Amino acid sequence: MIEIREVSPEMTYDIRHQILRPHLPYEESIYDTDHDEGAFHLGAFLNDKLITIASFYKESFPDFSSEKQYRLRAMATLDEHRMLGAGRRVVTYAEEKLRDEGFDLLWCNGRTTVQAYYEKLGFYAHGDVFHYPQIGPHIIMYKEL
Repeated sequence: MIEIREVSPEMTYDIRHQILRPHLPYEESIYDTDHDEGAFHLGAFLNDKLITIASFYKESFPDFSSEKQYRLRAMATLDEHRMLGAGRRVVTYAEEKLRDEGFDLLWCNGRTTVQAYYEKLGFYAHGDVFHYPQIGPHIIMYKEL
C-alpha cells in the first residue's frame, strides 16, 4: 500500500538527482529554497521505500492574480514504480493541505515531456514553452485549488 508522508528535503535529493538531473552534479539537486519558511516536501512510500517525491514552496508567479499561491517543484517517481498512482496521491495530498490552509493556486514549471500528465491531474498550460539550460523545454502549469 502506498503511504504519503512529509519528509525532510534531504530525503528528496537522491531521487531528484537520479530522475531529474542525472547528467548534472549532485549539488544541482539541492535547492536554496528547500528550508524556506512554508516549504514542505512529500514522499510516497511503498513498503517503507521512498518511491515518489515532490517539494512545495510558498512562491507566487506574477501572471496569476491570486496572492495565495504555492509552487510545486521537483516531482519525480522512480522508474520501476511508475503507473502506481503515487504521483497523483502526492499531489492530491498537497492540494488538500494547501486548500485547508487557504491557498487557491498551485503552479509549476513542468517539463513538456510530462505536460499531458499534469493535464490529467487538472493543471492547465500557461504561456509559451521555455528552456532551462541543460534540462530542456518547460511550460508553466497551474491549477486552481
